[in-house]
Amino acid sequence: MSSNIIVVGGGAAGLLAGIAAAELGAQVMILERMRTPGRKMLITGKGRCNITNSCEIAEMIRNLPGNGRFLNSALHRFSNDDIIYLLESHGLQTKVERGGRVFPVTDKAKDVVDTLLNIYREKSGKLLVDQMVSKILIEDGCVKGVLTNDGNKYTADAVILTTGGASYPGTGSDGNGFTLAKACGHTIIPLKPSLVPLESDSEYIKSLQGLSLRNVKVSICCRDRILASEFGEMLFTHFGFSGPIILSLSKAVADAFEKGNKDLDLIIDLKPALDMQKLDLRIQRDFANYIRKQLVNGMKDLLPGRLIPVVLDAAFLNPDKPINQVSKEERSRLAYNLKNLSFPITGTRPLAEAIVTAGGVSTTEINPKTFESKIVKRLYFAGEVIDVDGYTGGYNLQAAFSSGYAAGYAAAQD
Repeated sequence: MSSNIIVVGGGAAGLLAGIAAAELGAQVMILERMRTPGRKMLITGKGRCNITNSCEIAEMIRNLPGNGRFLNSALHRFSNDDIIYLLESHGLQTKVERGGRVFPVTDKAKDVVDTLLNIYREKSGKLLVDQMVSKILIEDGCVKGVLTNDGNKYTADAVILTTGGASYPGTGSDGNGFTLAKACGHTIIPLKPSLVPLESDSEYIKSLQGLSLRNVKVSICCRDRILASEFGEMLFTHFGFSGPIILSLSKAVADAFEKGNKDLDLIIDLKPALDMQKLDLRIQRDFANYIRKQLVNGMKDLLPGRLIPVVLDAAFLNPDKPINQVSKEERSRLAYNLKNLSFPITGTRPLAEAIVTAGGVSTTEINPKTFESKIVKRLYFAGEVIDVDGYTGGYNLQAAFSSGYAAGYAAAQD
């Protein structure tokens, strides 16, 4: 059993790696570059921390489209049920919300971080903050320790790299882990944003800023070909679009732009529960109630006020036209645009603003059972530094917890 393990990074993966290794009796030290650990966890779920998802493991893997199958063994070793049990057995109760999202009952991300830190310390784990690792020390193809920026040298029987991705650099995830891994001979799959807001240069964006839409279907289209679709909630911002379904769709957008497909549109179906025929009947009923009104004033039951002029303009309809003069063909144009409101997409927000980084250390160079490097002995990887990413809903944190636990367990046993 390894007596001395260093974990580089004190986020979700690092804390679980430390807990797993310490549980087996190893002497563990986490080196965290920030003044406090778990900084990125503190901002997840809008400060509430979406710990995991209550779904089955097979569904968990489907919601990790970026190499999720690589985590199959890790998810079975330390599952969503296991992280919930770990937290609850140490006093932090959880609850399940819409879509299977699991949160602490307190709705405070800090309580999740504090609980994991307490568990780690209970198992005699050590934590050093303000320690930025500048080099992983290797002799004869085997890890021997790490060197920090201030010249401190720490020897170790194993090193677990859990430095996160390259998004939200203010939390400590500034991409340094990729530099360290590359220096050890590992291939870094090109980084791109995942779970990130989208940008648009549409003339309507400014007037729609701050408007939230629920129960809509949004599709990403490239020259009339649908790349991806999601149902749920979205938000208009000053630069374009955000919200849960936008974040989930952003990976498809990033992939398309990476392949050179830049002619992308975001299509909103504002009435996904109605087909065109039923929607026309609905419009006729609404118009009957406002028969003496102008078109712009007769749609308040159909749409939020700020969307009405946008939809009418897209349908080439005069907002001042009396409702009793609207033709069947004009109603058809209106219905079409209610189900196909289109906005151009000009790009994603920068990687630094992404919730998750896609890309990272190639999974082909990591043992999927132990998370040990296939290039350097006794070097392990876990969390977002690996080329694995998923949708919003607790899947990415679970990936960090599971891979961290698997790496810590293996490092302490080997």
